[in-house]
Amino acid sequence: MPAVVLIGAQWGDEGKGKATDILGERVQWIVRYQGGNNAGHTVVLPDGQKFALHLIPSGILTPGVKNVIGNGVVVDPGVLLEELAGLEEKGVDTSGLLISSDAHLIMPYHVAIDKVTERYLGKAKIGTTGRGIGPAYQDKLARVGVRVQDLLDEKILQQKVEAALDFKNQVLVKVYNRKALDPDQVVEQVLERGQHFVHRIADTRLLLNQALDRDEIVVLEGSQGTLLDVDHGTYPFVTSSNPTSGGATVGSGVGPTRISTVIGILKAYTTRVGSGPFPTELNDDQGEYLRKQGGEFGVTTGRSRRTGWFDAVIARYASRVNGITDYFLTKLDVLSGLEKVPVCVAYEVDGRRVDEMPMTQTDVHHAVPVYEELPGWFEDISHCRTFDELPANAKSYVEYLESIIGARVSAIGVGPGRDQTIVRHDVLG
Repeated sequence: MPAVVLIGAQWGDEGKGKATDILGERVQWIVRYQGGNNAGHTVVLPDGQKFALHLIPSGILTPGVKNVIGNGVVVDPGVLLEELAGLEEKGVDTSGLLISSDAHLIMPYHVAIDKVTERYLGKAKIGTTGRGIGPAYQDKLARVGVRVQDLLDEKILQQKVEAALDFKNQVLVKVYNRKALDPDQVVEQVLERGQHFVHRIADTRLLLNQALDRDEIVVLEGSQGTLLDVDHGTYPFVTSSNPTSGGATVGSGVGPTRISTVIGILKAYTTRVGSGPFPTELNDDQGEYLRKQGGEFGVTTGRSRRTGWFDAVIARYASRVNGITDYFLTKLDVLSGLEKVPVCVAYEVDGRRVDEMPMTQTDVHHAVPVYEELPGWFEDISHCRTFDELPANAKSYVEYLESIIGARVSAIGVGPGRDQTIVRHDVLG
């Protein structure tokens, strides 16, 4: 069975955790392939239990599924242990979690530099979560990063930390007027935490490809979203990795010819956290309505999310750069109670109509949405389990989106629960 990629098609927070969790009942492996604990996935089980996951793949909640933190992820050891402890306290079996030996570690100095850099930038800040993600990826690309496998060789770990702090301490002290970090203390802290998960370190590239050879189903799960991709997003207000489908192959070690399906997750409206352009943003009562009805507050940061109407321009863009075959439309229930539901079908930029994503950063910032209004519905749809059970206007809304975004809508979320999902097409065939 070929691999399946699951990606966010907007600015993140689309509901990837729920989608992964639903697929997890039929798959054998779920792999997180990029990002760090700057993202959060919320999964609500049928019994009402709510789980907020940051590093660990959402498949951890499905018995029998093997979960992998891939080589493209940056791992904060402290956060990983807290998350494991939280799951185990609730009776979740975490024994099937493996970590790529080539994943990079977020070190204490990465967090320190991330926080002071954002403060220093002031109004020009990127809007990072301050968790050391960007600095960890910078070290990775500069070839001075610390990898998970370095926990197995204390001598190598000591050498890398000393070399890193020889420069970073000068930055902390001389540029930001902060206290220098002691290399020995950093090594001691990381080793102490690492001893609790060294038994999970594996050559996950090999294991995943062997699983595919056995016709097992592997789901590659991204964090954040397409418009936060460092190459394809609204740069510079992006994350430091590649959440797009191309990043799935790099971050997991699964080759592109082994991927058959790319599932894009879309909210029935649009949200964004942090700085950066957002053409359909609503700074009015309607925006507040979406925020309140949708519970739009960050799983990781608790920050209030910016809200706006559905943007078909970025959905078409996501379809194109990811090669999306199927969409999972989430939070359709949030739109219940609205008389009219606007959909952004194009932009106006300096008097010109633009139907596709503008090429330049300047044009994206100047984009004004062009809307089509669709009739809304007032019925509660949270109990619907088939497409035909939806109100006529809700069905029309889904069908209209499907006609303009470049891929079929195969599943629809009508509530936060695992069972509050309408499946229109079997994406696993």
